[in-house]
Amino acid sequence: MNGLLAASQAIDSLNRKVGRSLGWLVLLVTLVSATNALTRKLLNLSSNGLLEIQWYLFGAVFLLGAGYTLLTKSHVRIDVLSSRFSPRTQAWVDLIGYTLFTVPLIGFLMWHGWEFAYQSFLINEYSADQGGLLRWPAKALIPLGFALLGLQVISEMIKKLAELLHTP
Repeated sequence: MNGLLAASQAIDSLNRKVGRSLGWLVLLVTLVSATNALTRKLLNLSSNGLLEIQWYLFGAVFLLGAGYTLLTKSHVRIDVLSSRFSPRTQAWVDLIGYTLFTVPLIGFLMWHGWEFAYQSFLINEYSADQGGLLRWPAKALIPLGFALLGLQVISEMIKKLAELLHTP
């Protein structure tokens, strides 16, 4: 179990570092958005590339931050029933839910997200808009984000299992 807990700590550390670094990405997307808005309103200039990089960065924050959100328990939970359960029963519910629903869904999204990004890479897909950007880097965020989330789910499952093994 100690080896699994060490792996869990490594996953937590990875997602913590990614999550904290995304704060800088939020600052960057804010600056890009403000620049785009100001140049459009004040100078009557518009750039599809700036607009698309804004979308890509915004998507990166949400996709790459999902694992961090789970780690810090900042995600939405509906605890109407589970709040009435004992901690042991809550751990079982979480473990079963992760196993039956979350892991298969993440696997599905990673698989299809990879195919989606890879096909875009193969054809060197660009935006259809003039001055638009390459599409595959944005599409590659899908499997990468779900991989980080999947790792965090595994970490949470290890912690729940350790909790179940060490509580009467």
